[in-house]
Amino acid sequence: MDKRKLGQSGLEVAPLALGGNVFGWTIDEATSYRILDRFVGEGFNLIDTADIYSTWAGKPGISETVIGNWLKRSGKRTEVVIATKVGMEMAPERKGLSKAYILSEVETSLKRLQTDWIDLYQSHTDDPGTPLEETLGAFAQLVKQGKVRAIGASNFTVDRLADALRTSEKLNYPRYESLQPHYNLYERVGFEGNLERLCQEKRLGVITYFSLASGFLTGKYRSENDLSKSQRGQGIKKYLNKRGFRILAALDEVAFRYRANPAQVALAWLIAQPAVTAPIASATSIAQLGELIAATRLRLDGEAVDRLNRASA
Repeated sequence: MDKRKLGQSGLEVAPLALGGNVFGWTIDEATSYRILDRFVGEGFNLIDTADIYSTWAGKPGISETVIGNWLKRSGKRTEVVIATKVGMEMAPERKGLSKAYILSEVETSLKRLQTDWIDLYQSHTDDPGTPLEETLGAFAQLVKQGKVRAIGASNFTVDRLADALRTSEKLNYPRYESLQPHYNLYERVGFEGNLERLCQEKRLGVITYFSLASGFLTGKYRSENDLSKSQRGQGIKKYLNKRGFRILAALDEVAFRYRANPAQVALAWLIAQPAVTAPIASATSIAQLGELIAATRLRLDGEAVDRLNRASA
């Protein structure tokens, strides 16, 4: 399995990250174990989760807990790169990126994950109310203690990310080595342009979330009648428009040509983007995981990429 460098962190990851948001939420623990076993068995290593998964279902921290139980059961801690996040609201008094909160929350995550270190600890969202010096100082302390190997940012604007990188350089603190943006074949505007250029100029890794637009890019949702097919259905309604259907048509064309499916083509398009290190995708079954893995073997030519670019412009 070819690995890609994650920024300048020293971490190397396969070109597909497994989304842990479904663990203990839409799939049970036993199914989660089977998916993790297969994912790592196929040579992949980046597992993405967060402390907040799945607070919305009344199960805060369940994803980290399931991963931690799997790590203990499998003994494969050194074979994987565990990426988790801090900062989004767990409860009214548990949120943000203050030093006190980060130092407290990391211990909770480490306990749930049943590990001594987190490979990539990410600011889940920006916290304008806390000075960057304080946030980055907390991360610097955790890196020095060996509890965190590298840090990353998620949902940051280009200005705030640039400020954070300058602050780290000025204070000689570890810098954000990766960005986790909302980016896919439909959602392009928020990342492409200045944010993408900054990541490339500063050699940051990019791990995309909602890589399949909550399932829309799988082609499973083509009318409002399809929205009941999953718990995420209602969130997909916004994609059922002229541009969305144009993208699906292009995905269908390219998928037919490559004897693949739309989801595989959508992931292959992301993997082919020069700035992207690895898209994140979740699987709720072994069969679905197999389809995601097959996407990493799909090499789109220039004609296919151009067709998708024009359809989604």
